[in-house]
Amino acid sequence: MTERSAPRPRVLAEFDRLLSSAQSPQCGPQPSGALWRLEEAERQLDANLIRLPPNHRVELHREPDVDVLLVVLSGDGAVHTDEGTLALAPYVVLWLPRGSQRALEAGPGGLAYLTTHRKRAGMRIRLPSDPEALRRLEAREEEGEGGEPACLLPRLCPECGAPRGSSGQACPTCGAEPAR
Repeated sequence: MTERSAPRPRVLAEFDRLLSSAQSPQCGPQPSGALWRLEEAERQLDANLIRLPPNHRVELHREPDVDVLLVVLSGDGAVHTDEGTLALAPYVVLWLPRGSQRALEAGPGGLAYLTTHRKRAGMRIRLPSDPEALRRLEAREEEGEGGEPACLLPRLCPECGAPRGSSGQACPTCGAEPAR
């Protein structure tokens, strides 16, 4: 069995090159959306370099699960929140707490920004918290054929409850090492 080596620090992207090539006339229409994403397998963080063309919008939405840090890299625009409108310009750092509502609007020069937040957890196995729903689930399992269902507890991370890959590996969600 081969062991995976630990992730190592390294340069992943050069945003000035990505942004300048996205704004180059040779590229045709200016691309919008994610120009770059952090995609490392062992990460505990999500990050995206986003570019909005001039006068484009990201419609009103709410992020229910994670805080988001937004750093403006170029261009200008505004973010519309429950609290009002905030101006966006290069090097502005904006905190969007989880649960907050926001819409982004690029100005006449477009808008490029980096967002970063904790990596969202994958699917989790959770029992219902309502006692009646739990009782119905248990009754349904007892009526089923084939005996008891397989116990998946050894395959769940004791720290965050997320399913692990094979035993002996660190949790892909929170990074917790398996008990030795």
